[in-house]
Amino acid sequence: MIKYSKVSCDNWGVYLLVSASFLVFACAGSKEQSKSTTTQRPNILFIMSDDHTSQAWGIYGGILEEYVQNDNLERLAREGTVLENCLVSNSICTPSRAAILTGQYSHVNGVKTLGAGLSPAYHNIAKDLQQGGYQTCIIGKWHLKQEPAGFDYYCVLPGQGEYHNPRLKTKENWEDYYGGGRPYEGFSTDIIADMTIDWIEQRDQEKPFMAMCHFKATHEPFDYPDRFAGLYHDMEIPAPKSLYDNSAKTTGRSFVGQSIDNLTKRYLDATANPEKRRDYMNYPALPFSVEGLSHEEARFKTYQKMIKDFMRSGAAVDDNIGKLLDYLDESGLAENTVVIYTADQGYFLGEHGWFDKRMIFEESIHMPFVIRYPKEVRAGARNRDLIENVDFSALFADYAQIAYPKDMQGISFRNNLKGNTPESWRQYAYYRYWDHSKQRPGHFGVRGQRYTLAFFYGNGLEEDRAGEPSKFWDFYDLQVDPQQNRNAYDDPQYQEVIADLKKEILAQRERLGDTDADDPEVLEIMMQYWDD
Repeated sequence: MIKYSKVSCDNWGVYLLVSASFLVFACAGSKEQSKSTTTQRPNILFIMSDDHTSQAWGIYGGILEEYVQNDNLERLAREGTVLENCLVSNSICTPSRAAILTGQYSHVNGVKTLGAGLSPAYHNIAKDLQQGGYQTCIIGKWHLKQEPAGFDYYCVLPGQGEYHNPRLKTKENWEDYYGGGRPYEGFSTDIIADMTIDWIEQRDQEKPFMAMCHFKATHEPFDYPDRFAGLYHDMEIPAPKSLYDNSAKTTGRSFVGQSIDNLTKRYLDATANPEKRRDYMNYPALPFSVEGLSHEEARFKTYQKMIKDFMRSGAAVDDNIGKLLDYLDESGLAENTVVIYTADQGYFLGEHGWFDKRMIFEESIHMPFVIRYPKEVRAGARNRDLIENVDFSALFADYAQIAYPKDMQGISFRNNLKGNTPESWRQYAYYRYWDHSKQRPGHFGVRGQRYTLAFFYGNGLEEDRAGEPSKFWDFYDLQVDPQQNRNAYDDPQYQEVIADLKKEILAQRERLGDTDADDPEVLEIMMQYWDD
């Protein structure tokens, strides 16, 4: 029998009692649903990490495949289905999480940027599951600023939170934004997994549950527990071929991007100024130096530190996924529990000379995703359909046998997972990044099975007028150029395809209601540069 360490939160038992009473009241109108039917509905364990990009999963191929510690990710892939084309609609933490919960694109739920928050009064899928008879919890990273709603229990990090001895907030000590909470001893990934197991253990066993277990890892500063400090010691990790890309001129793209050289500066700043080591500046294994190195040597050294720290952080995630899976097995819950593991978006690990995310490039918009449900999800399967993060809410509702809210925009992909993709399934996914800067302009576009086209309008937010782009279009043929190393927008052979994709973008904007009717400046930029 595996033993699990217990981590208790404030007034747990009292809170569960109050929550259960509330649920009885909330579900009084659904008494026609028999207890036997309710208990047959599957539990849902939704595990999500921050920035744990597909390149570092080891089940999507790539140069890190032989280096990442991924025993439990491989186990999930063997026992479930891997999504090859799961895409985020706005590749930044807060908007992605809001889209998952609300089932709405950023322009509808209003959470467009990193600084936005989600009001507890706003409709979300957790509320629907709760009212439909599910017990619900969220433990770990929340990042939506205001108090979680729709959850019988929550214990969440303030903002990004800390990796070591993190402060977590419950109903008893909640303050909006970054206040409140109390510290818990240990490493955050371990604590969050243990708390999730504890909550499931103490649930009302007459009802199904939906548990959201959200790790801070692998977000910058890419920290890890001591047990993985020696991992990759004295090893050299291979680098992407485009690591030394220094300019948009090399590929013809429309923007500069977030250079990995900025991470070098952060490492050096944190080394020189220990008092600044808060949140993302609290890097492990400092000091760091590039003294005497050429620019390329310094970049390679930065990459080596980043990638090793990232994979160590990911190893702790894999370790705790294994703990959760073992618990489900030993408790007899595995057969009737949908287990999902995903990341809130992708992340650049040196590709194009970048780190971070945000852009409509494959490393950034691809959400790695694996799902296991022994009763119906195919084992060892791969699915290439275009799935978006707004669809998660529809899948949850489908499994829970509750009506999908009309104000949500997702589509359940339950049949897709069975190998029965509807003929009407989307051919293009819509993407929009709002948090404009000169290096990473605001843009929108579509990504299909083969082609990506994006319009970099820039200058879309009043609070950040950092300069308009001088180029406006990026087009990539992912079949010919999967690494997106050549902007083929001006290539004569693609002009008909591009014209069709421009029509697709306009159709998607109209269908989803993202028309910029309240932003004449964006419309003016479109009018001026759409046909360039």
